[in-house]
Amino acid sequence: MGFRIAAIDHVQLAMPPGHEAEGDAVAFYQDLLGLDRMEKPAVLAARGGVWFSNGSVQIHLGVDREFRAAHRAHPALVVEDLDDLHRTLVEAGHAVRWDEELPAVRRCYAEDPFGNRIELIAG
Repeated sequence: MGFRIAAIDHVQLAMPPGHEAEGDAVAFYQDLLGLDRMEKPAVLAARGGVWFSNGSVQIHLGVDREFRAAHRAHPALVVEDLDDLHRTLVEAGHAVRWDEELPAVRRCYAEDPFGNRIELIAG
């Protein structure tokens, strides 16, 4: 085999319709996680949803009219100063659960406003 997967371009999560604007998605992914809202290409913007990035990480939220939160499938985000993000999320009223099942990995789990599971790993 001469090829290798080199990187993940983005992760897409689902969200219910009507939460893109200055609502739940922006409050969590931009205001709490510190990702910048990206402008979607016009042809895709018509579908709804919202995209976020910090230059090296992209998360796309796509509208799903039959939305069900992802409780098992999830992105795992490497975080510089995980304690600071943990504190930020808790102060904003989000439940964050520390996990010690992998002793060599310091990590916790949170949920976005739609119930999608987000893994946060100390980097």
